[in-house]
Amino acid sequence: MASVGFLWITHLLEAKSEGMILRPPGAIAEPEFLSVCIKCGQCVEACPFGTLTLAGFGSGKPVGTPYFTARIIPCKMCKDIPCVPACPTAALSAKSVSSADGKLDINLARMGLAVIDRNTCVAYWGLQCDACYRVCPLIDKAITLDMYRNERTGKHAFIAPVIQSEHCTGCGMCERACINEKASVYVLPRHIAMGKPNERYLQGWKDSAEGPQILPTPDKGKKNEQKTLDYLNRGF
Repeated sequence: MASVGFLWITHLLEAKSEGMILRPPGAIAEPEFLSVCIKCGQCVEACPFGTLTLAGFGSGKPVGTPYFTARIIPCKMCKDIPCVPACPTAALSAKSVSSADGKLDINLARMGLAVIDRNTCVAYWGLQCDACYRVCPLIDKAITLDMYRNERTGKHAFIAPVIQSEHCTGCGMCERACINEKASVYVLPRHIAMGKPNERYLQGWKDSAEGPQILPTPDKGKKNEQKTLDYLNRGF
C-alpha cells in the first residue's frame, strides 16, 4: 500500500508541475494548456521529425502531455506547422502562430527562449565558433553576432552570439548545434527565461527632468561589415 501511495503522490505532483517543459508551437499558457490538452497524442503523430514526445509516468512532467527536448531533437520549424491543426482542442492555438492574413507562420511561435552561458560559450573566450548562429532558422534576427576587440590583448577579436528575445521562437536548433559537451546555449520556457521591467521604476525614469536616453543603434548592414572588420583587426 505504501508503494501505491507513493506512486499516486508522484502522479499528482507531475500533474501539477510546470517546470522546464518545452511545449509544441502554439501551446497556450501552461495552466490553461493542462486543462485543455486531452493527451490524445495527435500532435506527436503529426510531427514529421519525431520531435514531440508524450510524457510518461515518472518523467517529472504531466503524464500524457506533449513536449520536446531541444538537445535531442529540436523543433524543425515546419512551415505548415502540422502539429497545430492536428490538435482537436486548441491547446495548440493556430491563432497564436498565424499572421494577420490568417496564414500559419512558424516564425511567430514562442515555444521558449534561448539563453547563453557566457562563462562556458567558447565564442566569449575569443575562440572562433558560430555553430548556433549558423544553424538558427532566423539568422541575424533571433541570433546576431556581437563583434568587438579584446582590449586586454589588443590582438584578438570576440565574435559572440547574442539572443534577440523578440524574434527567438525557442525552436532549440542552437542548443542542438552547440559544440560543447553540455550546451552553453539552451532553451527555457519564456516565463522562466525572460525578465520583467519594474514599471514603477521606469515611470519615474520617464518622468525625470532628463528623460530617457536613446542610445544609437549600431549599424548591422553588410555595407558596414568591412568597416567593422577593419576596426576589429586594428593593431594585428
